[in-house]
Amino acid sequence: MPIWVDADSCPKVLKEILFKAAERRQVQLYLVANHSFQIPRSPYIRAVQVEHGFDVADRYIEERIESGDLLISNDIPLAAAVVAKGALCITSKGRLLTPDNISDRLTMRNLQEELRNSGVQLSGPAPLGAQDKQQFANQLDQWLQKQPKSS
Repeated sequence: MPIWVDADSCPKVLKEILFKAAERRQVQLYLVANHSFQIPRSPYIRAVQVEHGFDVADRYIEERIESGDLLISNDIPLAAAVVAKGALCITSKGRLLTPDNISDRLTMRNLQEELRNSGVQLSGPAPLGAQDKQQFANQLDQWLQKQPKSS
């Protein structure tokens, strides 16, 4: 079961965690973005560069992700779409998005968007901290533990 990364917004420090995990567990890792970036040489890690455009990377992932796969993304509408297909999502802050909690997250995201569109100033997300990185690594490790190891 591969890991898909919405790489346009994935912090470099989390990509490094993902690179190490893909090698250690021999799991396929696809990083999808509309720009080029460096990845380590590995049979398990692939960079996919899509065309520029609104939600092009999201559509690429959504069309290919399958039940049981894992998505790394902060994009709640994308997470909702892949969770509906049976995949799971981990945000950069290490929050696991599942069928049990995705509708609440989507409702909150839509409310915040409505507020922003009506002129209400909302603060952006807090910077990624050490606790967030640890939570991300823990969630990733828990997902990996449940996967059969490649031979």
